[in-house]
Amino acid sequence: MWADAPLLLVLAVGGVPLVVRLAARALRGSFGSDFLAAVAIVAAAALDQYLAGAVVVLMLSGGAALERHAIAQATSVLRALAGRVSTRAHRRVGSQLEEIHPADIRIADLVVVLPHEICPVDGDVVEGHGTMDEAYLTGEPYLISKGPGAGVLSGAINGDSALVVSATRVAADSRFARIMRVMRDAEQHRPALRRLADQLGAWYTPFALAIAGAAWWASGDPVRFLSVAVIATPCPLLIGIPVAIIGSISTAARRGIIVRDPAALEQITQCRTVILDKTGTLTYGRAQLTDETYGPGQTRAAVLPIVAALERYSRHPLAAPIVEAAERGGWGLPGVEWIREEPGRGLRGRAAGVDVLITSRRQAALLADLPAADDTGLECVVLIDGRFAAVLRFHDVARRESGGFIRHLGPRHGVRRVMILSGDRETEVRRLAASVGVADVHAGVSPEEKLAIVREETARAKTIFIGDGVNDAPALMAATVGIAFGQQTDVTSEAARLVVVDSSLSAVDEVIHLARRLRRIALQTAVGGMAASVAGMAFAATGLLTPVAGAVVQEVIDVAAVLNALRTARAPATLTDFARS
Repeated sequence: MWADAPLLLVLAVGGVPLVVRLAARALRGSFGSDFLAAVAIVAAAALDQYLAGAVVVLMLSGGAALERHAIAQATSVLRALAGRVSTRAHRRVGSQLEEIHPADIRIADLVVVLPHEICPVDGDVVEGHGTMDEAYLTGEPYLISKGPGAGVLSGAINGDSALVVSATRVAADSRFARIMRVMRDAEQHRPALRRLADQLGAWYTPFALAIAGAAWWASGDPVRFLSVAVIATPCPLLIGIPVAIIGSISTAARRGIIVRDPAALEQITQCRTVILDKTGTLTYGRAQLTDETYGPGQTRAAVLPIVAALERYSRHPLAAPIVEAAERGGWGLPGVEWIREEPGRGLRGRAAGVDVLITSRRQAALLADLPAADDTGLECVVLIDGRFAAVLRFHDVARRESGGFIRHLGPRHGVRRVMILSGDRETEVRRLAASVGVADVHAGVSPEEKLAIVREETARAKTIFIGDGVNDAPALMAATVGIAFGQQTDVTSEAARLVVVDSSLSAVDEVIHLARRLRRIALQTAVGGMAASVAGMAFAATGLLTPVAGAVVQEVIDVAAVLNALRTARAPATLTDFARS
């Protein structure tokens, strides 16, 4: 009795909780790949074969620990989203400012949004000029100028100037609050992913139990049943597949891809619809100078260096792309005699002996005749000595790799449908879609509409959604596999199953190839291990293997399965297979 005490302890401490958990799942009609192991543990205890039962417990516990390690999750989506909610606001009462909680703001209250603060409420600007970053909410890739009459959204990040905002909604009805409600709904309706181990175990478990039962019936010896059950325990599924997953997760991490949910690696190769956000996903997410129209007698070499010389001293979001374009042209920038920037009116100055005004079309139209407007992107107008000199237009241009990535999805990965969902303006989205070869476009959509479209598409076929903003988070959760770009938005990263740190479509292609390789090696490991186990079951059924001997043979099979699974930890230097232009 005392000699069996350590084995009984293993069965009691490790086996009983496992059996209870698996029995509860079985009562709910869920028979996973580990159900056979529970049968073996119970049979070993009933037949006083404690050593065989203890070996099965250790094998099963090891596989469960590996699985928990592979599936380790970060903090919840809703907690990350709540971290972006403003917790304080400054209400103006007369000439005084009082600090209050955003929930205490009422419609028509005057709220002062200080520089770099998160806007606590939806409203309209009544005083001040500045910019706000609303990209994560609207999909608009630019800093948006704000002045009296302009609308602002809760959750937007204010720029360098204080703004006075008249609240148009209470906090509970704000755009940000609506996104939180949509997020909760999306989290409750995550699509269930059936794991590869359970798919294989669905037929293997009843097959093994049938052999074990037949051996007992034919021999009249219940130990034959145990011998077959022990060697049939599907440890290539319970250990080999988690090891293969961990190897793939490690390989992905070395390539800047964070796998938050290993089930995504098992599902991504089966997805036949790819849905992409525009801003920051197919594009770089920042304005670039793309179109230039010069006035009579003016040239690029004459005008652009003068404009860039003034813009060097501006904090306007369009200043940087102008300076970059001039530097690429190789021109030296002239000295600036004086400069003045008036919010809402533009940038004035004198350089190279001429007076320069860089302003909006509306302001410039009062002073000079202008060429026709373009309804895409952003623009600024340049006047030199009071006469029209140039119109500079800016767009959020496609990544160099976007077209090649999209074109190869069908031939290389079996994708049948590619869509773009964006909160940006339709003219801008269709311009981008035409440049990368996507015909299926939904523009100007809210987070709620994105969620509805992704759910509808996921009901038809397994989907991949790729995005990078908070407004993408509900859609990321609703897709079969959600892929987030970048780490700058915690909410998006929490909602996604995969996170591409370097915001690269090449990395998305790499993870698809890594997943395909994982599936191939996992199938080799599982099917090969089960085939070896079936051969062992034949010996056990005829009485040639005792329960303990069967457990030892199963351990040999496990070692071989793990060694094969570890191949996923190594990958070729290059995994992408599309042209990046």
